[in-house]
Amino acid sequence: MCGIVGYIGKEQKALETIISGLEALEYRGYDSAGIAYLNNNHIDIIKKKGRIDQLKKQLDFKIKSKLAIGHTRWATHGEANEINAHPHKCGQVTIVHNGIIENYIELKQKLENKGYQFKSQTDTEIACALIDYLYQKEKNILKAIQTASHKLHGSYALGIIVDNDNSLYAIRKASPLIVAVKDGEKFIASDVPAILKYTNEYYLLEDGDIVNLTEDNLTFYNNDLEKIEHEKMIFEGNIESGKKNGYDHFMLKEINEQPKVILDTINFYFDGSLESLKKNLPNLNKYQNIHIVACGSAYHTGLVAKTLIEEIAGLPVMCEIASEYRYKRVFYNDKTLVIVISQSGETADTLASLRKAKDDHIDTLAIVNVVGSSIAREADCTLYIKAGCEIAVATTKAYTAQLSILSLIAIKLACIHQQIDKKRFETIVKEIKNLPNMMTSLINNKQYHDIALKIYQREDIFYLGRKIDYAMSMEGSLKLKEISYINSVAYAAGELKHGTISLVEDKTPIIAIITDDEIKNKTISNIKETKARGAYVILVSNYEEHDQYCDDNIVIPKIDPFIQPMLTIIPLQLLAYEVAKLKGCDIDKPRNLAKSVTVE
Repeated sequence: MCGIVGYIGKEQKALETIISGLEALEYRGYDSAGIAYLNNNHIDIIKKKGRIDQLKKQLDFKIKSKLAIGHTRWATHGEANEINAHPHKCGQVTIVHNGIIENYIELKQKLENKGYQFKSQTDTEIACALIDYLYQKEKNILKAIQTASHKLHGSYALGIIVDNDNSLYAIRKASPLIVAVKDGEKFIASDVPAILKYTNEYYLLEDGDIVNLTEDNLTFYNNDLEKIEHEKMIFEGNIESGKKNGYDHFMLKEINEQPKVILDTINFYFDGSLESLKKNLPNLNKYQNIHIVACGSAYHTGLVAKTLIEEIAGLPVMCEIASEYRYKRVFYNDKTLVIVISQSGETADTLASLRKAKDDHIDTLAIVNVVGSSIAREADCTLYIKAGCEIAVATTKAYTAQLSILSLIAIKLACIHQQIDKKRFETIVKEIKNLPNMMTSLINNKQYHDIALKIYQREDIFYLGRKIDYAMSMEGSLKLKEISYINSVAYAAGELKHGTISLVEDKTPIIAIITDDEIKNKTISNIKETKARGAYVILVSNYEEHDQYCDDNIVIPKIDPFIQPMLTIIPLQLLAYEVAKLKGCDIDKPRNLAKSVTVE
C-alpha cells in the first residue's frame, strides 16, 4: 500500500535518494509524504499533505545527510494531513510504517499512563512510542524492537532511526520490505522499483526478521535476535519499467505492453504441445472441485476461469472474494484445490485465505507476479505471470497475464477430462500464436476516443453481459469507475429488469458485451429493453451485425472461448482510459486507491 524508503551511506546523498525512491513508488497510492534525515547529528522531519512535489519544495537538497527514512502515506487512521503523515517521532525514536496496528487503542492507553502524549490520530505514532518506551527500559534498540514485535498485533513494515545512533533498523510482519546494498550504500524499501536506480539485487525480509544497517555492515536477525543469512534475489525487470517511454500515462503504456506480456507468459508454460502443459503446470488429475480466491481485478479473472472450467472442462468451481472467504465456513476436502490470485503476492485478504486453506491441509496454488512474495513463498505451488513491474494503479497487463495462466489451466483440465479433441486443441494453438497480433490490432483501433466523447459527461453507466461476458463486464466497469470516478455498475443482463432498469433513461450509456453464441439472442433482448427506454448502447462483440439496438459496435475477432477474454478486455480498458483522459483525471494514481492492498 504505502511506500517506505530508507537509506544509509557514506556518499551522504540521503535526501535525493529517499525522494527518488518515493517517486518510484508513487504508483502504490498515497495522500501525503514525509522524510526524516540526519542533519548535523539532529533528526529533521519534514512532512506535507499531497504529492511528493509538495515535499520537495520544502527540502534543501544541498544538505549532506548519510541517513534518512521516507514515506508516502495512504490514510487509514486519521485524515490526510501533515500531523498524521509519516515519519513519526516519540522520544528518541523515529519511524515510518506500512500496515495496521490492530491493538493500538489498548497500547495508547497504557502509554498515556506512562506519560506519553500523542499529536496524531495514527496507529503508527503509538508503535513509535512503544518502541521508544521499550528502548528507554531495555537500553538496547534491537531488544526494544524485538519486544515491541510481540506486543504489536496486526501488520507492519517499519523503518526506524534513533537519536545518537548512526544506524538504520527495519522489521516486518505481514507487510513487504526489502533490503539492498550497492557500492557501500544500503537501502530498505517496500518494493523493488525504489532501488532499481541503484541495483536489481535485493534481500527479502521474512516475517519477524530484524535488520541493522550501518555504513559498513548489514546484519540480519531472526525474532530471537540470532544472526541469520538471507539469499540474494535478482529482479528480472529493469528501471525502464518505471518510465513512460513517450506514452501520456503508465496505464496506456501497460495496455500497449499486453501483447508482449501475453506472449512471454504463455510461452513460458506452453510451447503448443500437451506435453508442455503436463510438464510446466501442476498435476491437476486428482482434483474434483476448485476454489478460486482473490480480490478486485484478480477476482474478476477468477470469474472468467470459473466459467471456462465449468462450461468446458466440466469441473465445479467456486470463485470467492478473499475478504469474505477468509471468514466464512468453507466446505472442501482432500480433492479440493484452492487457487489464490494476487499481482503483488502480498494482498492481505488473499494471503489470509491462503493460510486458512493451508491450516486445513488443503492443496494451494498461487498465481502471482512478484517472485519471493509472501503468497508465492507460502503456497504449495506457484505460477508466475510475466507482467514485469506494473506502475499504474488500475491493472491492465497483470490482469491479462492472469487470464492467460488461468486459460492454460482450463485447457489442461479440459484435456484431463477429455473435453477437447485434437482438432480443437490444434485450433487453440494456432490462435494463441496469433493472439499478440490480434491484441495489437484492437489496441490501435481508433473508435475508443470518439465513443468516449459521447459518454464521458454522464454520471451513470451500466455494463451488461451473460456468463463469461458478465465476468468481463465486471472488470470493464471497475476500470471505468476507478480511473474516471463515474458511477458504473455491471449487471448480469437478465437481472436488469428485476429493478435496475428503472434507472435507465434517455441517453443512459449501456456497454453490452456479447461473445457467447449460446446466449447472444437473450442478451440482445435485454439490450433492446434498454434501448426502448432511450439508452445509448455501445456493443462490444465478436460479430459485425448492426441493428437498431446498437449505437456503436466495437468488433473483436472471434476466437476459441478459452482465449477470447484476452481480446474482449482490450476495448473495455481503452474506453475507460479515454473517458478518464477526457475528464482530466489522474489516471495512473486515482484518488483513494493503492496499488498493493496489504491491509484488511
